[in-house]
Amino acid sequence: MPRALISVYDKTNVVEFASDLIALGWDIVASGGTERALSEAGLDVTPVESLTGLPEMLDGRVKTLHPAIHAGILARATQQDLDDLNDNGFAPIKMVVCNLYPFQQTIARANTTLQDAVEQIDIGGVTLIRAAAKNFFHVTCVCHPDDYGRVSSALKASGDVDLALKRELAVKAFAHTRDYDTAIHAYLATGAQSAPAVSDELPSQMSLALHRVDVLRYGENPHQKAAFYAPRMGDTPFGGKVLGGKALSYNNLLDLDAAWRAVSMFTEPTVVIVKHLTPTGIASADDISEAYPRALASDPVSAFGGVIAVNRPVDDNFVESLGALFVEAIAAPAFTETAQSTLSEKRRNCRLIRITQPFDGSELEVRNIHRGFLVQRPDVGDPEGTLMTTVTQRAPDANELEALQFAWKAVQHVKSNAIVLAKAGATVGIGGGLPSRVDAVNLAVKKAGENGRGAVLASDAFFPFADGVVAASNAGITAIIQPGGSIRDNEVIEAADKAGIAMVTTKTRHFRH
Repeated sequence: MPRALISVYDKTNVVEFASDLIALGWDIVASGGTERALSEAGLDVTPVESLTGLPEMLDGRVKTLHPAIHAGILARATQQDLDDLNDNGFAPIKMVVCNLYPFQQTIARANTTLQDAVEQIDIGGVTLIRAAAKNFFHVTCVCHPDDYGRVSSALKASGDVDLALKRELAVKAFAHTRDYDTAIHAYLATGAQSAPAVSDELPSQMSLALHRVDVLRYGENPHQKAAFYAPRMGDTPFGGKVLGGKALSYNNLLDLDAAWRAVSMFTEPTVVIVKHLTPTGIASADDISEAYPRALASDPVSAFGGVIAVNRPVDDNFVESLGALFVEAIAAPAFTETAQSTLSEKRRNCRLIRITQPFDGSELEVRNIHRGFLVQRPDVGDPEGTLMTTVTQRAPDANELEALQFAWKAVQHVKSNAIVLAKAGATVGIGGGLPSRVDAVNLAVKKAGENGRGAVLASDAFFPFADGVVAASNAGITAIIQPGGSIRDNEVIEAADKAGIAMVTTKTRHFRH
């Protein structure tokens, strides 16, 4: 009779699957806890040590690492291989059912020590899976409980598993071990708890193991195919949950990411409206229902068809404040029951996404270029020790300083060259994504209109010429914050002094490309 080896940590449905195999005439060999679970269920199971002639060793670390097991798995249907097995008293193993110690789940838990993590690095299981997957022409390798039913159905229908399914399962198996090794490498390489100190430099090697979680309708344009991938099966975009509306599109995901990163920078109740990866309005207030109209007023035309992110729960007052604006998606840490019901009823196509964790910049940013990748640590604001230094004859007053601090946070989320005009916790004009800084100033001024008079200005990088300051002065700007560092800083400061503008520098640039 054909022989199956079963050795699983996750025992979901394994008793039922083993029962099916036994009913179909299979001999079941099992190890350790799997053997006990199957025996306690009343199944006739052969312990691994009956094949190896050796008991489990090293507190269970060594169970299946033996020629009786691996020769049986790796044997091909050739006379020489079969003779080798017979000469040594071994038999072929035609199926391996195996999954691994929960390393990823262990390191995801708080207070996991390095020793805890290392103990969850599977050795025998990985070896079983790789051996069976390598020999998929002759062996069926099953490492996901979700596939038990498919394999049982195939055996019941024809008495065998066809090569196409064996190959598919082998692909899954190698992906399983790849992800496992990637998680171990990433954990140890980035500085595991209680491990020796690891350099703060970017890793010398990076492994990306991604699962296709969702196929999207299309990419940026209808003629482009697209999908959402994540490090683990079952992961969702932003770690969030879609509560209502249409399926998220490629562009929705990009815009929501930009909006959520921006709103996470603020501790006060804040609303961020994003269109095509650029904020059209950002505002803070005592309540998000008060902040929303101020964010909308920054650029009500561009806000049409954008996405909104807020850092407070969406309630009825916020829903009412939305008015008639067409919104593609709303991201929030929570939605009240009535707010969710109202939005689902009156805005059926609007996507509602609950995201409970703010963006914290803990993960590396990876972008692909032709034949390579760029990796950097995310920009999460000014580095520690950044100072705002007044460089003009006039220092900003208290109101201007507060507005400058708000504008400085906001401008970091606008595509370079980036200019933000702001008043008292709200943007009034945004100009970004332009190759010329003075053009970005002019666009922000145009968006603000008369509301720009008396506003402050933030620039993500230094002014290369004084023309941007002159344009700001003509628009009635009263104070400017910028990194400084241009070879023409003296000319820029002189233009500000001539206009009576207060200027502070930070010596920190915030390009966003």
